[in-house]
Amino acid sequence: MADSDDHGALAKAFSGLGVDEKKIITILGKWHPEQRKTFRKGSRDFFVEDERQFERWNDRHVAQLRNEFLRIKEAIVLWTMHPWERDARLLKESLNKGPGQYNILIEVSCTRSADELLGARKAYHSLFHRSIEEDVAFHVHGPDQKLLIALVSSYRYEGPKVSEEAAKTEAKTISSAIKEGDTELLIRVISTRSILHLEHVYKHYRELNGNYLDEDLKGDLLLKETIQCLCTPATYFTKILGESLKYDADELSKDSVTRVIVTRADHDMKQIKEQYSEKYGGNLANKIEEVANGSYKDFLLTLVARGD
Repeated sequence: MADSDDHGALAKAFSGLGVDEKKIITILGKWHPEQRKTFRKGSRDFFVEDERQFERWNDRHVAQLRNEFLRIKEAIVLWTMHPWERDARLLKESLNKGPGQYNILIEVSCTRSADELLGARKAYHSLFHRSIEEDVAFHVHGPDQKLLIALVSSYRYEGPKVSEEAAKTEAKTISSAIKEGDTELLIRVISTRSILHLEHVYKHYRELNGNYLDEDLKGDLLLKETIQCLCTPATYFTKILGESLKYDADELSKDSVTRVIVTRADHDMKQIKEQYSEKYGGNLANKIEEVANGSYKDFLLTLVARGD
């Protein structure tokens, strides 16, 4: 392979999601000092000319590469963790990272069974010597606090019984509440009712208003994401993956790929793949193949294939 081909292959290996370890080892292992120097001088995306006349790594890219190398380790650790511990650590991390990551609180609260969420709360006690409710109250302020505490505290009925009339009545009540700006009623309903009941409310709301409930919550992202996680989780996770697998996705978005695939591989990955194909006109596995690298890519593809 010519040096120019090596340079292109190495640039690709350093970019995107994960690092192609095999490619890096193959190329760099055979390069002499002069070849490494040529690569540094010709790779301004990665190196900058220092005032003391040498090419140094761009600090931003060094940080990115460290993240890329860690992705495979993070994915394997999350996959092998007990689900209760995994969810507890995801909850803690979302609070530490701040408002932009509060959707993870919603994911865990709304897409786990009642016993799974209770298990995560128990694990949170054990790991951090505090309750998740206590930490949400400490970290989150304003109207979002009431929603998130209600969600992480919920223990929903999961049986098959649902009253169609009650769902219709609740859809009308919610419709009026939204028009009046009464989010407290909506929070009470979505944090206490069974998911099956809420799916029926979701259906009847559209029959009444012409829009889905989440479509009418444009001004409140967390409420909108809560409804999606409860009533259309595959659609929600598809959206997260679509944003995270973009070439220009930021580091927090890229982290979402690991979280979503690891936590959904044994649940609704088949539906997520179908939704992804419908929304983006492509195959999820092909997209991962296109943007991810190395062992990280291989591991993600293995998990995604569990939905076949």
